Amino acid sequence: MDILVQAVSKYPLVTAFVVVGLIMWVSTYIGKIFNNRIHASAIAIVIGLLLAFVGGKYTGGKHGISDVGLFAGIGLMGGSVFRDFAIVATAFGVKLEELKKAGVPGVVALVVSMILSTAIGAATAYAFGYTNPVDMATIGGGAATFIVGPVTGAALGASSEVIALSVAAGVVKSISVMILTPFLAKMAGLNNPAAAAVYGGLMGTTSGTAAGLAATDPRLVPYGAMTATFYTGFGCLVVPSIGYAAIVALVG
Repeated sequence: MDILVQAVSKYPLVTAFVVVGLIMWVSTYIGKIFNNRIHASAIAIVIGLLLAFVGGKYTGGKHGISDVGLFAGIGLMGGSVFRDFAIVATAFGVKLEELKKAGVPGVVALVVSMILSTAIGAATAYAFGYTNPVDMATIGGGAATFIVGPVTGAALGASSEVIALSVAAGVVKSISVMILTPFLAKMAGLNNPAAAAVYGGLMGTTSGTAAGLAATDPRLVPYGAMTATFYTGFGCLVVPSIGYAAIVALVG
């Protein structure tokens, strides 16, 4: 046992890959129980959130399960480097001629969805007593994606509490898209790359869109993920600037 603990502690990143692999294996098994109608990625995220809660409670730290020494590598594996690598790798599966078919509808979907997500998030924040424009913009950004929220909060000087709320809003949206996409796919006409590209621009959350489309038709994943990635970058640009200015103009 001492040898095992020493090996796990000495190679934390390798340990992180093993742990995540085991979580995905368990998640896939649970998904099969539901006939894959709930994608394994959604189940894995829920398990990850539970582990983060347990890790934070156990150590009193701020970085979830990675605050436990044996699982320190998860903090590196869960960082932006691997996330961005996975997004770029997914986008390499796109055929440009198919993506072009989304055209104007894809751009319109992206812009309209960004406005609606930010407005709904900001209005919800206001309803719960967060009436400061900085807080409203940060939580509104979180309603777009859990990446836009923290970027907006950091740019505008929001408190850590508000940034955490923005991340929570984005995670809820991501999991919702993961779970609901397979059920709504037929109604939404998600049966071709152009539709998937528009859907990615409409939903915005890269992880949620990719997992939801994977449960629907894996061939559609690169197209949805591509426009969803544009959505995240677009949100990081416009929410801390135009979005914040619009909120200031509305609420003062």
